[in-house]
Amino acid sequence: MPVNYKIHGIDVSKFQKNINWKAVKQMKVDKIRMSFAFIKATEGITRQDEAFQRNWDNAGKAGLIRGAYHFFYSTRDPIKQAINFQNVVDLQSGDLPPVLDIETSNNQPAAVIRSTAKIWLEEMEKAYKVKPIIYTNIHFYETYLGDEFDDYPLWIAHYYQKERPASKRSWIFWQHSDIGRVNGIRTTVDFNVFKGDSAALAKMLIP
Repeated sequence: MPVNYKIHGIDVSKFQKNINWKAVKQMKVDKIRMSFAFIKATEGITRQDEAFQRNWDNAGKAGLIRGAYHFFYSTRDPIKQAINFQNVVDLQSGDLPPVLDIETSNNQPAAVIRSTAKIWLEEMEKAYKVKPIIYTNIHFYETYLGDEFDDYPLWIAHYYQKERPASKRSWIFWQHSDIGRVNGIRTTVDFNVFKGDSAALAKMLIP
């Protein structure tokens, strides 16, 4: 686990199967415990993660801060993708902003990826009245997104680094491992940290 971070979390989807969220929340190892969870909600224009509602409800009941993410395709209508997410996710006060998971180009040029992503992000901001978070890896961000998206909070994936991701761009969440083990989850799970303290995290949440 990277040192110098106080706030740790996971991200999950149906692939983590049936999660015991109370056990996730209660686990404590070397002063580290899980405080937040990003949960897959939707993908493209028609798909919903079959475990989303169960994970969303039970993570909330267990006392974890929740965030929901949408797996985005630049080859699909971004408005319809936004509607798919809104139909599934009822974000409440105290939840994290919606997340755009954008990590596949589908052989689209950068201009198309940028323009479609921007439409989805703007729709989210209209619907939920908060700036959405972008999730991606360093290579994808630098190749396809670039400085047009520097105003958005960034959740960056860069695995197995000791102290920080090797990104010049400022970030707020860091997915640092895809082989985490947590009580209450039978499979491996992604580990994340938040860059900041509990007051900074509270400021990010939906009011």
